[in-house]
Amino acid sequence: MSIFKRSKKSDTAGRADEVDGVETLEGQGSVDTDADGTQGADGDAAGDDAVTRTASVVLDRSEGPFDASEVDGRGGRVDLGALWMQGVPGMELRLEVDQNTQQVNAAMAVIRDSTLQLQAFAAPRSGGLWDEIRAELVTAIETQGGTAEERVGPLGTELRTRMPSRGENGRTVFAPATFLGVDGPRWFLRGVLSGRAAIDDDAAAPLLEVLRAAVVVRGTEPMAPRELLPLALPREAERAAEEAEAEADAADEAERSSLDPFTRGPEITEVR
Repeated sequence: MSIFKRSKKSDTAGRADEVDGVETLEGQGSVDTDADGTQGADGDAAGDDAVTRTASVVLDRSEGPFDASEVDGRGGRVDLGALWMQGVPGMELRLEVDQNTQQVNAAMAVIRDSTLQLQAFAAPRSGGLWDEIRAELVTAIETQGGTAEERVGPLGTELRTRMPSRGENGRTVFAPATFLGVDGPRWFLRGVLSGRAAIDDDAAAPLLEVLRAAVVVRGTEPMAPRELLPLALPREAERAAEEAEAEADAADEAERSSLDPFTRGPEITEVR
């Protein structure tokens, strides 16, 4: 597993109900429409009745994701602060960092052309936050002209969506994404599958393993429901970044010194 390529975001800290983490995958489940909204050849156009709802199914967390109190140490997982994540073969771990605050907003597991975005939030003791957030996501997606379908997946009730964005030549491209939610003890874990994993169950399977193996570290401090639990760069990544920065600074200083016309060069002293 390769890790810690930092992907920067300029917006503020994420919310549990925001439509984010969706990537367009050209030619893989995307739907083109003309600028006037006419349906393309690859799928159905978004409509007023685009949302299909199903009965809520709660995930049995006996096989994860886990609360920190339910595991005996990290067990090889990467410590990201509020999240401990386990890698799988071929996976790259990226962190979304806010450009303004330098706060880590989300962790992203990437396998080839598939991505899983993970964020953990504070939740009330009563639970049930996923039902509320799912309904709000549906409203937001409808407002933006997208489509949404609730269905039962490996992690309980999930939301399969297609979000519109402007493509080439003024055409609208509908990017597929699957929203996942897990209610835990005083926390809520949100996942977003995008790329091929949003339309291909086989591509999604290893990323679902990553989500299942995740551990949420809620902490004991009081937090408002839906407040983003803080993520952080792992210590080893911080050390590597500091060392790389120090090496770069030293190289710059050496280059400046070599170009300084006032620096005295070697001298020859005559001894009589």
